[in-house]
Amino acid sequence: MSRHDSSSSPPTPTPETETEASHMTTLGYALFATRWLQAPLYFGLVAAQGVYVYKFFNELWKLAEHVLDGEVDETHVMLAVLKLVDAVMIANLLIMVIVGGYETFVSRIGLQGHRDQPEWLSHVNSNVLKVKLATAIVGISSVHLLQMFVDVHHTPEHDLLWGTVIHMAFIVSALILAYMSGPMAAHEHGARADGRGGSPFDPAAFRADGSIREDGGAAAEEGAGSALVPRQATPGRTLAEVEAEARIEAAGFPARKELEAFDAAHLRSFDPLVLDRLGRLDFVARRENVVFLGGPGTGKTHLAVALGVRVCEAGQRVLFATALEWGDRLRRAKASDRLTDELTALDAYALIVVDELGYVPFDGESANLFFQLVAHRYERASMIVTSDRPFGRWAEVFGDAGTASATVDRLVHHAEIVTLEGESYRTRGLAGAPAGGRAALDA
Repeated sequence: MSRHDSSSSPPTPTPETETEASHMTTLGYALFATRWLQAPLYFGLVAAQGVYVYKFFNELWKLAEHVLDGEVDETHVMLAVLKLVDAVMIANLLIMVIVGGYETFVSRIGLQGHRDQPEWLSHVNSNVLKVKLATAIVGISSVHLLQMFVDVHHTPEHDLLWGTVIHMAFIVSALILAYMSGPMAAHEHGARADGRGGSPFDPAAFRADGSIREDGGAAAEEGAGSALVPRQATPGRTLAEVEAEARIEAAGFPARKELEAFDAAHLRSFDPLVLDRLGRLDFVARRENVVFLGGPGTGKTHLAVALGVRVCEAGQRVLFATALEWGDRLRRAKASDRLTDELTALDAYALIVVDELGYVPFDGESANLFFQLVAHRYERASMIVTSDRPFGRWAEVFGDAGTASATVDRLVHHAEIVTLEGESYRTRGLAGAPAGGRAALDA
């Protein structure tokens, strides 16, 4: 029997253990909150960037004055331009440290779906940031060394020698960091692939009953017998693309869908601008919800999956399941006294998708647990919900008008409601089909 078998009753917590756990949680949150002490440092770097902006325009003004006065030759112009390039490169270095460092060590910056989001920010981590900083320093050092050689007649030989030595030291350091980042990245992605270090919702991180493991999936004895091959970047695919594919696989989508492939021809009064607006993923950055309402075959699941795929491609984690599966998962978590941990673990996901709400009514416990899920994510992270019933009939799903009303209230407070009206795309060709054709299709 597995050590995570849900049939075994969990130990009854005593007041002493509950107090100890509470103290540990408080201490952990307090220590984690100290990361905000770094925030003023990044604002200080913003001020330093302002200094370089002033320096840039000051040098540009001096260059313009000298050129207009005819007091400079080509060498002086080149040196002045190199000073401008130097200021710009250092400002770029500051941007990487400010944005990347704040995102990595302090708090997320809600840029998901923003058209100006830097490509590297979607997969930034301390390892990537170190390599980028090292290469930026090499570039700045190259500009300084070039300034020395351009003005070689006025540069002491001693300065040339040490400038070259220091530049080579920067190059060697950058090469070492780049070399080390390869094995580290491979180890990280290998751990994600085999369930040892990735998201708690990776396949190996689930118990057999669907609840989340405390060890993030280290207990591989419950998984399949075959080991997964660690993902690596292949020719023609960047590391970011490989990571996005890994997130898409881990999300649990029933199939891969794209917004561009959605056919709205079977719908009535559908506004195509809705897809353009949702496709920018601003609702994820604002921690808002999306609710798709419509009959079977109107494309609710297609749109929910397509948006989930796009969120994965934007660098965020997504988890997909039907409403029945969500109810079952939360019920098992509660039975093992892990409901709070389960809901907290979901905070790692920028988006969760609840499909087919209403196709199978909730029992009383599942309805209450689903309300807790919605309430927990309220203004904290986004949800996409698909349902074949208007909100006025959700009491039929929850079995209780009060629970249904409270759930809808929190779900739609910050939400985009999209109603899909039309025939099912699966059966729209059957209405005018001859009897023989319909019989052939039924066969």
